Amino acid sequence: MTTTGSLTSSRSLSYIALFAALMAVFGLIPKVDLPFGVPITLQSLGVMLAGCLLGPRRGFFAIALFLLAVALGLPLLPGGRGGLAVFVAPAGGFLFGWMFGAFVCGLLMRRMAGATGKGLLAAAFFASVVGGIVVVYAFGIVGLSLIAHMSLSQAALAMLVFIPGDLIKCGICAMLVQTVMRGMPSWRLDRD
Repeated sequence: MTTTGSLTSSRSLSYIALFAALMAVFGLIPKVDLPFGVPITLQSLGVMLAGCLLGPRRGFFAIALFLLAVALGLPLLPGGRGGLAVFVAPAGGFLFGWMFGAFVCGLLMRRMAGATGKGLLAAAFFASVVGGIVVVYAFGIVGLSLIAHMSLSQAALAMLVFIPGDLIKCGICAMLVQTVMRGMPSWRLDRD
């Protein structure tokens, strides 16, 4: 018998599936291609939301479920991309980083779960920046460096173009987290 807080409860599995589906919906938004092979997409917002709202483990598994569907060939990435080839493309490091970025977002939100009002807004923004930018970019930069045969500093410099847009996504994530908490006061950010 499972409890409502366990990872295998029907509620947890529903949330994991829901946020994997949200990632797929964000994949319907057209991508903006850049010359070095890493596109601008809305799916990083889904990573931030999954981590901030679901917690570290459920956020991680939501993104992992989405990536499993992509690996199986479902065209869920912007532009209808899917299959194993996307994991060895220049953006492949970002895909792997999404799982760990969601985990870190969730971990930080769990530690700041008692925040309310502007404090909650700041906590969600901070968690999104650390998990959704710092962690994801760490994987992305290493992946781009390996696949595109660039130095780490060249790959990091190429990623600067993403920072303004991702900071906007962090702000959107923070506002959505605050809205969910206002509309659903029983939603708990301290469980996973």
